[in-house]
Amino acid sequence: MMRFRPPNFTWSWGLPSTCILFFVVSCAPFPFGSTNDISIAFWCFCLGAALIFAPTQYVRRQHAWLIAGIVVIVITYAVVLHEQVSDHPWMAPFHPIWQKASDLLGVPLTPSASIAKNQAFFAIGAPLANILSILLGTVIGANRLQAKRILWVIAISGSIYAVYGVVSFLAEPTLILWRDKKAYFGSVTGTFINRNTAAAYFGSCTLIWILLILERVRRHLPERKIEWGRLLTSIPKIPSIEFVPQLFGALVCLMAMFMTTSRAGVGLSLATMIVALTIYLRRDLPPRIGIMVSLALGIIVALGLLQLFGGRVSSRFDSQGLVDEGRLEAWKSTIRIALNNPWFGTGMGTFQWAFPAYRSDSVSISGIWDIAHSTPLEIASEMGLPAATLIALAWIVMLLVLLRGVVNRRRDVAIPLAAAAIASLSLSHSCIDFTLQIPGFSIPMFALMGAGLAQSFRTRGPSGVAGGRR
Repeated sequence: MMRFRPPNFTWSWGLPSTCILFFVVSCAPFPFGSTNDISIAFWCFCLGAALIFAPTQYVRRQHAWLIAGIVVIVITYAVVLHEQVSDHPWMAPFHPIWQKASDLLGVPLTPSASIAKNQAFFAIGAPLANILSILLGTVIGANRLQAKRILWVIAISGSIYAVYGVVSFLAEPTLILWRDKKAYFGSVTGTFINRNTAAAYFGSCTLIWILLILERVRRHLPERKIEWGRLLTSIPKIPSIEFVPQLFGALVCLMAMFMTTSRAGVGLSLATMIVALTIYLRRDLPPRIGIMVSLALGIIVALGLLQLFGGRVSSRFDSQGLVDEGRLEAWKSTIRIALNNPWFGTGMGTFQWAFPAYRSDSVSISGIWDIAHSTPLEIASEMGLPAATLIALAWIVMLLVLLRGVVNRRRDVAIPLAAAAIASLSLSHSCIDFTLQIPGFSIPMFALMGAGLAQSFRTRGPSGVAGGRR
């Protein structure tokens, strides 16, 4: 007689950390992109608590070097924060605006290196959440199974937000969740305020779905290298029913991306998908001309999709061009801010107060420029050129590590490839907008980048089987 044996559950301190990371990654886009201070503080608390108990048994020497590099960035932010909020900074000079204000008011004012005293304390929240996210993604993503689950969590949650965005747009396009829209009435924004951020988010989720589908299809093909002549006979043998949820997730995210009508978000997302798919299939393509043919076919398909689903995006390209003239002038003004305050900037979170004094006459007088629409330039103007240069170097190192993982790995190559592609998309889009300044987008993507960095090296899963080259 067989006896029932209950499943053997093994408690691990890493389990709560992993669950918290999945919770934060999936829920960060929900409260209007998590742009308010309360949401950011809550995510920082969750990620910090998870990092304390994060499992370290899969962390190896290469991962420790990555974590050390992240710690250097943490030290950079800490030094800049100290200089900007301290009454007795170590190196930063007091901003001359305080002496001018004191002379005009006729009363002594406590000076500061920042033009808005203590504003840096509030502005440090979003960068802190991103740093905690990439650290936790690196530690937990050192386990290849958990790294793959991060991909699935982002893809599934992105599909849910895409479904909500499309349905809410068709039912009541003037609302975002329970609030009235203030702009973008003719665009899908999901739970985000800005359509550009929504386009980058849905485009990233579409890319993840495509890579997951290709990886599963590749497993069903018996050949180590795809035989294109026998591909048509092999595809019907693949059980198609298991691909229905993935195809639905990819299509709904793609639809939501086009419905945002964002020029840069849609264009950069399509370009990233083309390059990522070509890189994924590069070993299976014919030599010499295979990559060029793949890129050409990808461009043709992207243009076809743009004409079929992105009519409003194409019309915006025709009427407004690639970049608004006002945005170009705003970038020039931001560069002047950085050059006039080269060492420690005007203070984190002070762009909206620093910009009016440098505002170009070519920029329309209507509206308030509270964001530079270029994250690198805004960092340079608020934190100074040395800090901005160090952060830029950190991005270059991260992209090189991810590229190494894409080139060297065969098994689970989708993880570093997705991270590299989305990092490139996020960085390029943030150079002309502010995508990485929205925690609802940046927190999930930095977690994915951390997992991709961890999986760029040879790792071991729970079974002890190496997950590097085969």
